[in-house]
Amino acid sequence: MRLWTVHPQYLDARGLVAVWREALLARAVLRGRTRGYRHHPQLARFRGRANPVACLNAYLRAIYDESVRRGYRFDRTKLGRVVTRRRVPETTGQLAYEWAHLRRKLKGRDPRRYRALANTHRPLAHPLFVLRAGPVQAWERQSRR
Repeated sequence: MRLWTVHPQYLDARGLVAVWREALLARAVLRGRTRGYRHHPQLARFRGRANPVACLNAYLRAIYDESVRRGYRFDRTKLGRVVTRRRVPETTGQLAYEWAHLRRKLKGRDPRRYRALANTHRPLAHPLFVLRAGPVQAWERQSRR
């Protein structure tokens, strides 16, 4: 499961579809509707919020909006109510780590998108997140690349 900190505009088609499915799964976990993934570290930043499901709904909304912008047909009925406008703090280190991770993925599976993003050195964060200076999050399972 990867709930990206980077703005969904940077994801390739495969990544956007995957994050939509994974965020829906994450919401089901937070609602207690599945036994799998209950202890997944990616959920830590949502669990710490006053209304974790509302935060995940806001996360999903931005993914959905990006899908509409691209002309995809994600199921709008799967969006939950967004009853919060509060943004979730995230670190610049986490964003940088994920940016490097995404670029590695794109290099192999979508070289055209990889090249198109070559000059992006300061990517935008997903609209749910507000960036603060700091390292990669402790919950992140870092690869050794």
